[in-house]
Amino acid sequence: MFNPTSPVVGPTTITGLTNPTYTLTEQSSPPDTNCRQFVVLTVGGTQTGVTTHSVSSPFTLSMFVPKTLKILGNPNPVTGVIANVAMNVYKNIVRKGVTVLTGQPLQIAMMKTESSIPAGSELNDLPNVRAMVALHAGTFQVNANEIVNTMATAVL
Repeated sequence: MFNPTSPVVGPTTITGLTNPTYTLTEQSSPPDTNCRQFVVLTVGGTQTGVTTHSVSSPFTLSMFVPKTLKILGNPNPVTGVIANVAMNVYKNIVRKGVTVLTGQPLQIAMMKTESSIPAGSELNDLPNVRAMVALHAGTFQVNANEIVNTMATAVL
């Protein structure tokens, strides 16, 4: 169950942020979604210029699950192969209000992680699903500053 520990501790490798933490408060989920949503009401550490959640400048963390979970189909009786394996898609989205230029309206920056999990793998190969998530999360944790630099310079 998605229920992040609060405060969330950000990586210490991002230039300009010292020991960043984010205190989360659960918010009502968007209507007609299978979602849990949290807002950042307090930031900790040194994060000069970073704003917390407000109506005009959101700072949210959301996790979406499929409205209807897909199941694994039956194998072909002759070949034993399942021709089309359904995917269950999960999304994790962070939204942050940002200023593009002084005097201009705030815009919403968004970071999405979408996981397409073949139906049946959550039961038959959970260790490899876990490894996929661990690599993804670890890459972001360890390389956070490099990811920000790539976003700032568009250089890989």
